[in-house]
Amino acid sequence: MHGTSAIASGDSAVDRHAAVVFSSDAEWADHLVAFVRAGIDRDEQVQYFADSTDPGRVTRTLDERGIDAASAVRRGQLVVTTAGRTYLSGARFDPDTMIGLWHGAVEAATARGHRGVRAIGEMSWGTRDIAGAERLLEYELRIHHEVFARLPLCAWCFYDRRLVPRADLEVLAAAHLARTGIADCHDRADGPALSVTPLAGRPGFRLSGSAGYENRHVTASALAALTASPAEHVTLDLSALDHLDVAALAGIARAAHRRSAVTPVRLLGAPPALRRMLELFPELGGVMEVAGR
Repeated sequence: MHGTSAIASGDSAVDRHAAVVFSSDAEWADHLVAFVRAGIDRDEQVQYFADSTDPGRVTRTLDERGIDAASAVRRGQLVVTTAGRTYLSGARFDPDTMIGLWHGAVEAATARGHRGVRAIGEMSWGTRDIAGAERLLEYELRIHHEVFARLPLCAWCFYDRRLVPRADLEVLAAAHLARTGIADCHDRADGPALSVTPLAGRPGFRLSGSAGYENRHVTASALAALTASPAEHVTLDLSALDHLDVAALAGIARAAHRRSAVTPVRLLGAPPALRRMLELFPELGGVMEVAGR
């Protein structure tokens, strides 16, 4: 688990996209103030996307903690808006649209002379009955390599335990390489049955646990992220999987076929069932290859 101080000061893509989990208004305020103060000190533009929080409460809290929010808003260094105008600005949530928004925001901020963008997004909307919300996990998985590995952007995804069901919370937190306020899912005996995490050093994803019928939505999100990745070479690490059912096996094959890149998906720790599938269907060798570490 990464602590708040570590993810606040990190400059690598690993540290700049973090899940921040909290359980009280006091914790929310502590995270908010530390994050915004660091952004102002670094001459970054700071953005806050509110969902359950009234936007006015954000600026009031900053003022109460010694940050001149009004001045920062006037000079364009602080922007407080809503999830409805960012994540949910279209008819439904779409990861590609939001990825484009991040690129545009960084371009606009740097054109104004800022060193980059620092943003907080409240993510509780992702567990409500909102069109496209089922793609939130896909989005969280994709943006490590499609956004943070490419842009001067630091973002904390705020997850309020009081609003997000525990099962959803643990799966979504695991999609971040940096997280605070929640134990590492891989170290918990009662953690999620299946979790997916971006690979730190190369484009790709690591599946841990059991990929079966009961968590097929997690598998689907991981494979959607795999299919959408613009990277030429993508790795799927299956070495931490305890179980892979037939549907998940077929899903991996379909996702590899759908990729537009000409290079096959690189499979690490491929289980015997997947190796057997490649033996039975040698034509799959054009889209998947079993590799060592």
